[in-house]
Amino acid sequence: MAFLLKNNSISSHLRSSSQKMDGGALAQPRRGFHVELGSREKDLLAENDALRRFKSHKKGVRQLKRIGDVITAVVVAGCCYEIYARATMKKEA
Repeated sequence: MAFLLKNNSISSHLRSSSQKMDGGALAQPRRGFHVELGSREKDLLAENDALRRFKSHKKGVRQLKRIGDVITAVVVAGCCYEIYARATMKKEA
């Protein structure tokens, strides 16, 4: 760590970045100004009846995700058990 602080470019960079955080964080807002959407953007965000059947908020998709999460948890638990069983077998042998 001492070697890194001896290097002038790294230490000056660290000092300048900490100074920027202290002074600039309060002076500049993080978000830009709000700009009203144009007609093209509004058309793109509007509901489309042709695409309605592809929405992923349906109950079936939610249930399938839940089943996938359960299967993933079971596989991870099985792997952990297998590692534990092999480790205890090695200790006994």
